[in-house]
Amino acid sequence: MLDPQARALLDLMIANGVPPMHTQSPAEGRAAYRDRRGYSQPEPPPVASVRDLTGDGIPMRLVMPLQPSTTPPPLLVYYHGGGWVIGDLDTHDVLCRSLAAGAGCAVLAVDYRLSPEHRFPAAVDDAVAAFRFAQREAAALGVDPARIAVGGDSAGGNLAAVVCLAQRDAGGAMPAFQLLIYPATDMRCIAPSHAANGEGLLLTADLIGWFTGHYMADAPRDDWRASPLLAARHDGLPPALVLTAGFDPLRDEGRQYADVLSAAGVPTQYVCFERQIHGFAPMGRVIDEANTAVDLCVSALTRAFAR
Repeated sequence: MLDPQARALLDLMIANGVPPMHTQSPAEGRAAYRDRRGYSQPEPPPVASVRDLTGDGIPMRLVMPLQPSTTPPPLLVYYHGGGWVIGDLDTHDVLCRSLAAGAGCAVLAVDYRLSPEHRFPAAVDDAVAAFRFAQREAAALGVDPARIAVGGDSAGGNLAAVVCLAQRDAGGAMPAFQLLIYPATDMRCIAPSHAANGEGLLLTADLIGWFTGHYMADAPRDDWRASPLLAARHDGLPPALVLTAGFDPLRDEGRQYADVLSAAGVPTQYVCFERQIHGFAPMGRVIDEANTAVDLCVSALTRAFAR
């Protein structure tokens, strides 16, 4: 059964005549995504400071916790969701503040380049560069260079997973942890949940086609930088929490990614919010289970940084 609160949100969008995003231009979709924050996201928790900066040409936002777990605090490099087409520092600002406040860590949100203006692999290149910037500039950022995790939701979860693979393959320092919230892991979109959950929900088959068409164009869908599930190997990666939603086309590929990590010996936790829709995690104003999901992420980060 779909969570009644999620159902009410979908019904409200229908009643308000919200047009399907795949019928809009990227610019219109971005504006609509930003506007949705007002009625779905909770009030932001207090934090010590928020600072916009630029690293290696990439806009970022550094959130410092009011009560850091240690001095200097650990850091989560966070990549927002939005299908590589929509989303920005503001659409995920409350979520980043909530993770910082709850886990006592700093959060560096990354405003990577979006498609179709900048197609694959531009977002991947920015994601990797942002993580390496955080490592290199940890002292200037005021964070612990030995405890830098990566995380993201949806497209951002995809980028966080790819950063871990890229760092391992390059022989670089690894993230301390990977927080993957309903990640896209297989650009072929062939898992059964794509058929089961492809209509009538927030993320539809048509919208996935809109996102991937803008992002990938004619690029090969089996490139591991687009489909981390299809990487040749998954050993030697950081511990992970993979969180999925039951009424989500991406549910099964998230579960598959957790399974390949576990099979490769990577300490991995997998949790599915069975009654939820894709994109629910920031929606704590209207969906109570969103707050539960954020609390779960906070607990996982707290444990990871304590190791």
